[in-house]
Amino acid sequence: MNAAQLPPVAPEVTATLVEGLSPRLRKRLDAAVTKLAARPTHRDGDTTTIEVDDETELRLHAPGGVVAKVEDITCGCLLAPACVHRAAAACAAPAADLAPEPAEQATPEAPGPASATAPAAFGPDAAHALGLNVAPASGPDAATNAAPGRAPNIAPDAATPHETASPDQRAAADALWSAGAAVLEAGVDGAGAVTQSALLRAAHTARLRHLPRAAGAALSVVTLLRAARAGDPSYRTAELVTALAELLGTARRVGTASGAELAAVRGRVRRPYSPDGSLRLYGLFTEPVVTGSGHGGVRTLVAEADGRLFTVGDVAPGGVGRALGVADRAVRLGDSALTHRELGRAGLAVSGATVSPDGRLGAGKAVKAVTARGAAWTEPPLTALWETPPAEQAARALRSTSRYVDPDGTGSDLLFLDVELLGAVREPGGACLLAQCQGGVRVRLTVADDDPALAHRDNLALLAAAPGTRLRIIGRLIPATHPRLTLLACTHPTGEGTVDLGLDRLRRADLPDPSAPAHYAPPQPAGPGGPSPLYLLERRVEQTVPAGRAALGLLGDVTAETRRIRRGGLPTAAALLTALCGSAAQRDRDLFGRLLPADTDGFAAYWLAAARYTAAVSESLCAAAWNAAEGDPVAVPPVPVHDAAG
Repeated sequence: MNAAQLPPVAPEVTATLVEGLSPRLRKRLDAAVTKLAARPTHRDGDTTTIEVDDETELRLHAPGGVVAKVEDITCGCLLAPACVHRAAAACAAPAADLAPEPAEQATPEAPGPASATAPAAFGPDAAHALGLNVAPASGPDAATNAAPGRAPNIAPDAATPHETASPDQRAAADALWSAGAAVLEAGVDGAGAVTQSALLRAAHTARLRHLPRAAGAALSVVTLLRAARAGDPSYRTAELVTALAELLGTARRVGTASGAELAAVRGRVRRPYSPDGSLRLYGLFTEPVVTGSGHGGVRTLVAEADGRLFTVGDVAPGGVGRALGVADRAVRLGDSALTHRELGRAGLAVSGATVSPDGRLGAGKAVKAVTARGAAWTEPPLTALWETPPAEQAARALRSTSRYVDPDGTGSDLLFLDVELLGAVREPGGACLLAQCQGGVRVRLTVADDDPALAHRDNLALLAAAPGTRLRIIGRLIPATHPRLTLLACTHPTGEGTVDLGLDRLRRADLPDPSAPAHYAPPQPAGPGGPSPLYLLERRVEQTVPAGRAALGLLGDVTAETRRIRRGGLPTAAALLTALCGSAAQRDRDLFGRLLPADTDGFAAYWLAAARYTAAVSESLCAAAWNAAEGDPVAVPPVPVHDAAG
């Protein structure tokens, strides 16, 4: 059995089951999760059955695809319902999304009063207590003059200029901070099911207090912790570092933010879809989407004549198998009969379109769409996407993907480049493909997903055997100190059509020289500015995640590292490294010489400052690398770090 075979379980269900265990059973929970993962599983409709032993079965009932109630997990053992099996099953299953997007978005109605199903007694005072903003439909007295049985407009994502978080929201944020700090204290190895359940409980409370951004970050941390502990090959420590920094940073800012900043810190439960009239769209490519929570599907990118990018997606529980199957299903948009694969090479004419801030197309009943002629990547209007200089594209993508600023949901992290393949380059984590694009930029191309069921890895290996081949590519920016992308789509090596590198499989016969082995490019120089000593701080930040605070506490003197960082022109990084390691090693004693509990909050604050600082500097170095490759001087933009821990 693996986690993908089990239905997602709501966070509050997992937390409740773990909290109901006795202290003795809590100690056995991690072992029970491991043992349960080795047992056979089968699904019949909405019910999944796990054979605990020859005589005992454990059932998970998931109406609608999600286990939403504690009673939906039943066990046939003698100790049920107080047994460890139910909690182990919930911990082994993927955590359900806190507020999943509906498969088909409804078209927004014209602005007006809220639904009549809302309670009429929901007045401004109650809304404020829940952290909501009540706005009149029109005029200053519209809320009080609303028709009987009809509530005023409620905008949960808005915030007045001087509004601050409610006491309940601050308490929920404090619980998230404490749960995140406990993960840092224990590390991946010590963050078992009990620690994860505390995070899930805090995430559930944050969702009820209208803090969806922080709740989503907590859920991401739990998903990555489970992947790390299960030895998932797709797990990356850097992703958990980013998720933990997002969780701690957002939780810390809830208590101090106000107005527009508070709205950004809260986040959105649903993406708002607004009318966008009629659109003439041209397909670009389709990519498979596989999430750590067991969801799978595809996302098709389309462009308007003016270069605006939109996506049409279909993601639901199902994993990689669903991602491969959905690619050949009809797009859920109007009357179009195109599949996602076909849309990536064809066109659409859409009327009554609705679009979210991040470019997702809505599929409400009022949206009409019919098939239209597409355009080749070398034809107008699509060819204009490749005419923007790479450095300008990279700067735009960094603004979209920055881990340091509040996301606004706009912009794109995609780059459109004309490249010449140079061959594979060996790296500590494996090999990637080196290519040279316009302006002399040398960019490293990596796979978007290592799952062997997808075509990314095999296609990249084949392209490494075709040095000198010229391609037009689409890739997703990876912030690094050198130009780096995940390769998503390219023109066919023969020049005929395009290749969706996650779905379409190249063959050796498609290469200019089918018999050529993989070509390895010579080692690449570090760049005009040489290697940055920032990695000395980055590795200590990452080292904390798998091993916990104790790993840094045993380092001892780090003077040599801080001296090297200062020589590299990063005095703030040197100060952060000294403070981080000092906080990790600090253990005070009481009057009798006994060790006092470690200051987990203080250590978490220093770790967060270091993580946010390294992320900001890395993004600045990334922008400088793309500019330097085109002949501009290397100049790292100033990085604001005075509020890094905030």
